[in-house]
Amino acid sequence: MKNLFLALIFWVIFHGATAQEKSPVLPAINILADQYYGVRADWYLKNIPFFECSDKKLEQVYYYRWRLLKAHLRNIGEKGYVFTEFLNGMSWDLKPYNTINCATPFHIYEARWLKNHNYVEDYINYMYKSGGNDRHFTESIADASYAYYKVNPDIEFITSQLKDMLRIYEAWDDKYDSTKQLYYIEPINDATEYSISSIEASGGKDGFKGGFAFRPSINAYMYANALAIKNIASLAGKTTLATSFEQKAKQIKNIFQDKMWNKELNHFTDRYQKTNKFVKYWDFIPGRELIGFVPWVFNMPDDKSVFNRSWKQLTDTNAFNGKYGLRTVEPSYQYYMKQYRYDKATGLKECQWNGPSWPYQTTQVLMGMANLIHNYHQNIITSKVYIHELQKYANQHFYKDSLNILENYNPDKNESIVYIDERSEHYNHSGFTNLIISGLCGIIPADGNQLKIQPIVSDEITYFSLQNLDYHGHEINLIYDKSGKKYSSGKGLSVFVDGKRLKEIKKNVYQIPNARVLSNIKIPVNLAVNLAGKDFPKATASFTNSLYNPLMAIDGRVWDFENVRNSWTNLGSVNKEDWLEINFEKDRIIQGLKVFFRQEHNRFEKPKYYEFSYWDNGNWKKLILGENKSRSELDDSYSFTPITTIKIRFNVSNKLGKGDTSITELEVY
Repeated sequence: MKNLFLALIFWVIFHGATAQEKSPVLPAINILADQYYGVRADWYLKNIPFFECSDKKLEQVYYYRWRLLKAHLRNIGEKGYVFTEFLNGMSWDLKPYNTINCATPFHIYEARWLKNHNYVEDYINYMYKSGGNDRHFTESIADASYAYYKVNPDIEFITSQLKDMLRIYEAWDDKYDSTKQLYYIEPINDATEYSISSIEASGGKDGFKGGFAFRPSINAYMYANALAIKNIASLAGKTTLATSFEQKAKQIKNIFQDKMWNKELNHFTDRYQKTNKFVKYWDFIPGRELIGFVPWVFNMPDDKSVFNRSWKQLTDTNAFNGKYGLRTVEPSYQYYMKQYRYDKATGLKECQWNGPSWPYQTTQVLMGMANLIHNYHQNIITSKVYIHELQKYANQHFYKDSLNILENYNPDKNESIVYIDERSEHYNHSGFTNLIISGLCGIIPADGNQLKIQPIVSDEITYFSLQNLDYHGHEINLIYDKSGKKYSSGKGLSVFVDGKRLKEIKKNVYQIPNARVLSNIKIPVNLAVNLAGKDFPKATASFTNSLYNPLMAIDGRVWDFENVRNSWTNLGSVNKEDWLEINFEKDRIIQGLKVFFRQEHNRFEKPKYYEFSYWDNGNWKKLILGENKSRSELDDSYSFTPITTIKIRFNVSNKLGKGDTSITELEVY
């Protein structure tokens, strides 16, 4: 009897212990941060979700794209932060900020996953309240802004944008054809010069400008923006306005599906909006374009086989599916890949959309593919197809074995097309991290306490983990383990919210706690930034290298890509000591500063000793710095007793150390 009793106790203890859920064995995020970011890891640890995957190339590109996004994060002073498209300013961007509105939706979809919400909120404020959305290009910024709200449901913030969203939406009436009740655009203002409509409108001789057309893109964007305004108006309690924009969206969708579906080509295609000697108003263009898939980015088309079958062309190697990327037009088009335009300064090939593979539209197509898998009844686009195209896209990020996303690519050869020095490098004209988070990992944000998680994985993805993800003010960790052996937490998908494992309440749906809107981290205004390079604050130096202007150290940009210059350096100086000076023109009260050093293969190194001085009554005085608050080995951050001064200096001795000093940015607060 005693033995039976002991055996019973042993059984209860053993089976009770094994029944308990094991804690997953996950990679330490500090190790991942160190692996991918080294001495710059601190910012990423504070901001990004961490991703591990059996496909190491997808993992590499994921971390590179966060590095790229941070490089394009520009401090513009009192207005906070914006994201740029090109690292360096271009003649066609919005001065003095160097922003371009066409890729803004991608920036917001990516940045919505950052823990520090100041970055994306400053950017949205800038787009709507400070003239950033100048309508230079077609856009779906209202949709992207609402997509941010679904991750961080701050009703006060998103409804504060409503007035300006309405103003900009109504401004697009200048591209509305009341006869056809559809929107039209010139391809160059759709960011797609040398499209079929513009080439045909030139008689095949050009295509940079012209070719006004009713296009799938602008009509899908206006549909998506209308739905976003409808949802935001509902949040603001403006029922009449919400109803009005719901009807607008329905009208655009219904007319678009009825009139823009090309039955002969089984695709949404352009129709000409202007007549000339080569083309006729309302005629369809003579070919399919990748842009015809854009409506699915917003779940716009009805779930009908007549529309879904369009996607057969996406997987056809004789149509859109190039070996090395998605073609923007099909090879059957008579002007496919014909090169019309060259850069005047270099003679190098310039941007065209008559076949080249563009990360911009590849991102849109992958977003549409994810929506097809998640929300439509079809078997053309499968998880295998999605992962295959995502992998092809990831491959485009490598240039000569280094990570460097460029402007566009040859879909039929393993090579880039447009690569213009100091312009094309690390081009922020597309998305990727959101394709991982919302696509592969399957996080589908929503307004409410039910979260849909539906990963898109093929057989070759044997595991992934997503950690440190902020959603509705809670931390989400996600694990997919095909065998159950990688993370020791069971086979398949495991979801953890604030450390607790969740179970599905229905297929792919999880109940999460009420949203918590966290207060933004207060970021002081950078007093040293000079966006235009003119007037004040003014940067001067004891030595100026012709390639590294002192102004680069106060332009609001911080990056460490070695193939794009952005710093002041004393490289080449014969002085015993050098200095970098910032003149504010008038007295400023300052109490903090941050200096970002650049390190590059022993060419540049952080100085072992340096000091700051400030101008006081006609003399330079040493600035007594407080404790260095930075956790990065290359960035130093100090606060000190407030002083009043008109200018400060960074002073460095050239006798110490092996390399020269390089400062990518000096911020003063």
